[in-house]
Formats: sequence, C-alpha cells, structure tokens
Amino acid sequence: MNFVERLKNIGPGAMVAAAFIGPGTVTTATVTGAEFGYVLLWALVFSIFATIVLQEMSSRLGLISRQELGEALRNEFENPIMKWIAIILVVVAITVGAMAYETGNILGGAIAVEALTGVDVNVVGPIIGILALIILFTGKFSIVKNFLVALVVLMSLAFIITAIAVRPDIGEILAGMFVPGIPEGGLSLAVAMIGTTVVPYNLFLHASAVQERWKDPENLPMARFDTVFSIIIGGIITLAIVVTASATFYGTGIVPADGAEMAEQLSPLLGAWAKWFFAIGLFGAGITSAVTAPLAGAYAAAGALGWERNLKGTNFRIVLLIILLVGVIGSGLGYSPVQVILVAQIANGIMLPIAAVFLVYMCNNKKLLGDYTNNLVLNILGIIVCGVAIFLGVRSLIDVIGGLF
Repeated sequence: MNFVERLKNIGPGAMVAAAFIGPGTVTTATVTGAEFGYVLLWALVFSIFATIVLQEMSSRLGLISRQELGEALRNEFENPIMKWIAIILVVVAITVGAMAYETGNILGGAIAVEALTGVDVNVVGPIIGILALIILFTGKFSIVKNFLVALVVLMSLAFIITAIAVRPDIGEILAGMFVPGIPEGGLSLAVAMIGTTVVPYNLFLHASAVQERWKDPENLPMARFDTVFSIIIGGIITLAIVVTASATFYGTGIVPADGAEMAEQLSPLLGAWAKWFFAIGLFGAGITSAVTAPLAGAYAAAGALGWERNLKGTNFRIVLLIILLVGVIGSGLGYSPVQVILVAQIANGIMLPIAAVFLVYMCNNKKLLGDYTNNLVLNILGIIVCGVAIFLGVRSLIDVIGGLF
C-alpha cells in the first residue's frame, strides 16, 4: 500500500490529534511561547513521543483484544479488592480529568466569542456548555462535526504559515526541542504542555475507535501509521503556535490573557483579519472539545464499570451530565479563562501516570494479546514515558500543595 492509499485510511489517529488540538493546546502553547520562547519545546517533543507510544499501545489493545482499556482492566483482576482499586483509580482519573478539561474547553470557545463581541466569557461559557449538551442529547454531533473540524484545520494552517513567515531561528528551535531545561516558573507550563497533548481519556477512546475502523490483526500496520502520522501532524501544529507566540510576545513582557491578545500572533499573516480567523477557529475547537470530553469520560466509566456503552443509557448519561455540569458551573464562576485552561492541563498531567501505568501493564498480558504483547523496546519506551510522567506529575502536585499552604 503506497503513501496516498495510507492517507485515505487515516481515522482514529486523526481523532486523537483533533482531540488535543483544542483551546487547551492553543492557550498553553501561546502562553509557553510568550513567557519562555523556545526553551520548553523539549516538553512538546516528549509529549508527542509519549502520545505516539501510549496511543499505539491503546490502538493495539483495542484491535487485538476487541476491548477498550477500562473493559480490559475490569476483566483482568480476579481478586475483587484489586479489581475495584483498579476500577476506582481509572474512573476517578479519567472523569476528573474530563471535568477539568471540560471547563477549559467551554471557556476556550467563550474566549473566541468574547474576542468578537466583547461579551464576558463567564456569561458565554454556560451558554456554550448548554449548546454542547443539546448536541450530545439530540445525537446531531455528526452533522456539525465536519464543519467544526474544518474551522480548526483552517486555524491550524494559519499558524503553520505564520510560523514560516516570521522566519524563526531554527538553531534556537532545535536547542529548545532537544536540550531539556526548566527555567524558574516553567515547571507548571512544562507539565501543562504534556497534559494538553497526552490526554488520558484519549487512551480509552482510541481503543474503542480502532475496533470500529479495523477488524483483523493484519490491519495493525495501518493502525500504527494512522497513529504516528496523525500525532506528528498535531505536534507540528502545536510547535507552530509556540513559534508564532514567541515571535510576537517573547521579550515584550506581555502574556496574552484573552482571545484578542492571543490572536495578535496571526497578524503577520492575516493583519486585521487575525482576530476573526483566530476566534472562529478557536470557537470550533471549543465546541468540538466540549462535546468529546464528556463523551470520552462516559465511555471510560462505562467500560470500567461494565455498563452498556450507549449514549441513551441511563448510567452513561448520568456520567456525561455530571462532567458537562461541572464544566458549565466552572465556566460561570468568574475565573480567568487562561488560568483555568492551564490548571486543566496540569490536572491532566497529574492524572496521566495512572492511565499510562495501567495501559503498559495490560499490553504485557499474553492471555489478552497473545503474540501482540509489548516487545522489549516498547516496554522500555513505555517505562520511560511512565517514569517521566510520574516525576513531572509528582513535582507539579507538590507545587500545587505548596501553593495552597
């Protein structure tokens, strides 16, 4: 199969990439570039590497075992105590992460509306949450999804073209990508960069999506290409946002606090149209993410708890509603949207190790995967990813607790 034919079969991997190119990524990458230039690009490189490693395991688990991660964990442990510990950890990690994401997603869409209309984000946010609820409960998401994704793609292309147009220093970019360093005050953004890219609930969604797209183990090479290619493209888009933000804001002392300021980084390409282009794309990203986050959380909980994975199921809808409700309430409390989005990414960075460790464990189950378990190289890569994620998560958690006391 040639490259063009492989591109035609892109599917679940593109869904994963689209899921992390949302308001959280745009905001986190913008603030990172504005505050630290290219210094934290190594965190982006690690996050792309980690996403590829973990999502490949997730897709392989789903394709070969015909189970998603939560379902596989529920069936793994015979000891009821161990089973419930695993289930509780997974459900709490994924639903809490989805709740944190949901508030950021809703406020991300609201930032876009505020940039165009001036209406406060804390007024617009709950309206966007209600709109997401209507889309989910009427089942019309498939109708609007392609249109909204097209808006996100257009915004992404604008960032990539602008990043080329500003002629960044390639040497400085490469140094930031491959020479790790955490400047003072940069740890939380490093964790946020990882948390906005390696999204824990994507590990559950991906395993389900590949089962719908492919049926046989012989399709595994295609699934791997889909995963690697799509995630690298997502990484290039995030890199472009860091570059444009650095070129626009780094060294000026300005850290964008709203949509109008963030849109300035597209002005070298779009001039006066930058605000409109940015706002429309960010709104599309906000709505799509506001729909997918509660949906992913509900799928993960349903799989772990043995419920029917059906949008019309009572238990499924309860989880979905809770996640949406938390997002709607959080979006109307008056907090700074940029700060809320960054906190959501940090929360996901803290939750990530739980899902990652369970995934690596399940991908070593011979009874479940047979000849398709992790080989030595994949296990080493998985352990490295889990180790770094645990280290950054613990460091971030210590900083959060220290800030409280």
